Amino acid sequence: MNILAIDTCTEIASVTLCKSGYRVSRVLSGVEKTSGHILKLCDEVFHESQSQLKEVDLISYSAGPGAFTGVRMCIGVVQGLSLSMDIPTMGFSTLELLGYRASQILKSKKIATALDARMGEVYWATYVNGLIDNMKICKPEKVNHLDSSFVGVGTGWKLHSEKLRLTSKIKKIDLSICPESSGLIDLSLEAIHSGLDGTLELPQPIYLRNNVAEKSLK
Repeated sequence: MNILAIDTCTEIASVTLCKSGYRVSRVLSGVEKTSGHILKLCDEVFHESQSQLKEVDLISYSAGPGAFTGVRMCIGVVQGLSLSMDIPTMGFSTLELLGYRASQILKSKKIATALDARMGEVYWATYVNGLIDNMKICKPEKVNHLDSSFVGVGTGWKLHSEKLRLTSKIKKIDLSICPESSGLIDLSLEAIHSGLDGTLELPQPIYLRNNVAEKSLK
């Protein structure tokens, strides 16, 4: 199966093409509006793998939450690519993608993800034994009470470390791990193996902040 994976929901934009088990990736960070470069990154992975969009069987993507512009860009690009060639899609929460990558890299079954949500809030979720839970937007003082067996990851831990540590009781954090499209490939393959299929329905974003979601519908 050939899978194209796209993530632009945070400050890092990434694309991975998995063709017959061989993977080609592009990761972009450290520039303004990284999400605006996503089509160029797609062109690069297709060129390196000597492939075309029509050969893709599934498009996997991060649906948010995250940077508002980045989420909208990701959803828009995936919608366009999917509709142009009738390619099924499969979406995952950015928090699930981050939790999955952290669990694989750190070899930990208990991950607490926190992404900066602006306005003094974080996008929060726990990732335990391969399952995402407690996904919400909240003040750092309102996250779940956990314990020291969890590892904290994500940009929220850099900005609100003291408050998150105090409330969650988590002691160990790792700020080096970010969501990347390569993890979407693995999540998709696991989902397919468990019996799930892609869909031709329009991809939908996950915002969590209700007023943003309402404005986007107007």
